[in-house]
Amino acid sequence: MSAQMTSQAQNNSAPVVVSGEVQCALTGKTLRAEDAYWAPPLITARELITAVITNLRTPSKLGVILFEEQPNVPYDPEARQQLGARRSIEQLKLLGLLLLIAAIIVIPIFLLTI
Repeated sequence: MSAQMTSQAQNNSAPVVVSGEVQCALTGKTLRAEDAYWAPPLITARELITAVITNLRTPSKLGVILFEEQPNVPYDPEARQQLGARRSIEQLKLLGLLLLIAAIIVIPIFLLTI
């Protein structure tokens, strides 16, 4: 990846300027930085769960991981629909896991009250 990056301080919200060639974060295809579709990275349900579990001992890091804005990464414009589909699948996985956890908590309580 031969890209030249220019950025200001991390706390400043100034945009990062990228020129040269970059690789699509989804397909790995090489493309020009000017032609790339820039969006937040695709985070899988597994990566999110792993990050939360490994940082349970340091709650201050959880806030950074869960709520901090992620830097944009390059995607091939032709992969936008594929990226959208992958994001939807990952959201459904996470929703299913949360519903399963809720059911595991609620069902025993409901059975004990009968």
